[in-house]
Amino acid sequence: MLRLFVSCVLCWVVLAAATRAEPPSYLVFVSNERSGDVTMIDGATDSVIGTFPVGKRPRGIHATLDGRRVFVALSGSPRMAPGLDENRAPADKRADGIGVIDPLTRKLIDRWHVGSDPEQFAISKDGKFAFIANEDDASASIIDLDSGQLRGRIKVSEEPEGVGVNPANGEVYITCEEKGEVFAIDPEQQRVIATIETGGRPRSVAFSSDGARVYVACENGGNIAVIDTQSHKLISKIQLPTGSLPMGTAVSRDGKELYVSTGRGNAIAIIDTQKNEVATTIPVGNRAWGIALDPAGSKLYTANGASNDVSVVDVKSRKELRRIKVGDGPWGIAIAEIAK
Repeated sequence: MLRLFVSCVLCWVVLAAATRAEPPSYLVFVSNERSGDVTMIDGATDSVIGTFPVGKRPRGIHATLDGRRVFVALSGSPRMAPGLDENRAPADKRADGIGVIDPLTRKLIDRWHVGSDPEQFAISKDGKFAFIANEDDASASIIDLDSGQLRGRIKVSEEPEGVGVNPANGEVYITCEEKGEVFAIDPEQQRVIATIETGGRPRSVAFSSDGARVYVACENGGNIAVIDTQSHKLISKIQLPTGSLPMGTAVSRDGKELYVSTGRGNAIAIIDTQKNEVATTIPVGNRAWGIALDPAGSKLYTANGASNDVSVVDVKSRKELRRIKVGDGPWGIAIAEIAK
């Protein structure tokens, strides 16, 4: 009888715990460039819950505000190191596009052709449009996220990559690697309103919470260029530790810190945005690239392209909590909040 009683109690405890277990408040989506798939991670447990194919070279990736759709940039252009274009293999232009993912079914449900070789993109403040960097076409495309239809194209300079939308006024900033330029674009008029020279192969942009500053990761310069968004002028550069090749950028919820992935520097640099200086660095996986904060702003995720994993970093303690194995060549990170 005693054994039966103990067994019943244990079953009740397990059942009660399962009943109380809450679904994840957010999901983490990782684009794996080499394996052509996306890995989905449960934000509550930081464990992989699925990996599914999406197409060739998935890189830039973003979720809608309601978390019901995830978009990923796909490209049929082969991977090549800078400066080796003359030996580039033929591109498969049929593979270019923006993939539309349904998080519930964990499937690619559509693919929209949005111009040549899309790499990164950003979503407008109202969630209606995406602004896409077409890397081999020196242009930026604008598409309607309801229909997938092209709504405009704006010429920039060679090798556009990073894209960001100013949270204050909706202006779009696009980095162009070859000439070290950043273009500020009025999305309604679809025209360039300023060109800012940063040098150093600019890779990504992140805006301060009030939209007054934009931070640009300059890979070859090993620094962060700081631009005043009202005057569209470069106002300072923040030098990162030796060996840093800055790639991805994210700003803390309170705007007091900037997080920068350092590529083959294998670390996250944390910058004090009040002092415009590096506060500390945190070692992560190999060739940290894409970077994103969880909805609470307490955990940071980095896509580590050479070690095929994702680092989970506790922002407060400044420590890497764990690494999660994903696909081959993780590139981008997107966070999707789950509606309660």
